[in-house]
Amino acid sequence: MKAKFSFFLSLFLITACASSGPPSTSNDVCKIFKEKRSWYKAAKRTEDRWDIPVSVTMAIVKQESSFIAAAKPGRTKLLGFIPWKRESSAKGFAQAIDGTWELYLKDRGGWFKSRNDFDDAVDFIGWYNSKTVNQLKIEKHNARGLYLAYHEGRGGYKKGSYRTKPWLLGVADKVQRQSDRYRLQYEKCKKKLGRRFFRLF
Repeated sequence: MKAKFSFFLSLFLITACASSGPPSTSNDVCKIFKEKRSWYKAAKRTEDRWDIPVSVTMAIVKQESSFIAAAKPGRTKLLGFIPWKRESSAKGFAQAIDGTWELYLKDRGGWFKSRNDFDDAVDFIGWYNSKTVNQLKIEKHNARGLYLAYHEGRGGYKKGSYRTKPWLLGVADKVQRQSDRYRLQYEKCKKKLGRRFFRLF
């Protein structure tokens, strides 16, 4: 009995560790979803709920956190060399800042939602981008525009704050290219993902 319990405990711990870490590759969304089945389900739920393409959501996650659950911005330097406060309150897969995350929680509810949880993070991205599509009339496949509004906030996007940030425009172009690659990859594997199931034994 103890041996069986130890076996299942070990299996649970291995599964938990595998699902919590970043995928072995971030360049192929089909391989990501094959490795992280729960991530596929979460990204698909986000698409169904918010009408934001899987490819756009995943491209934003890659850019913001490189699929690292506990990602945080770097720290500023005091006197040029002493690590000091972080550059912003952003954290988690979606790099959501405190104020916007609180708005999300008020709108969506849920005391136990976490920015370090992939399901909650992609739901947040879908929620935010859906509002951007409705308010700013940015097309849902326009990952570049959605990322600029995501980074600068909808108010900043309206004011064109990104126009004075060449580096940000370059990042937004990168997000669009990544989204396009993910979209082409996903088209080839989404039917298989939709009907696939896994068995432990």
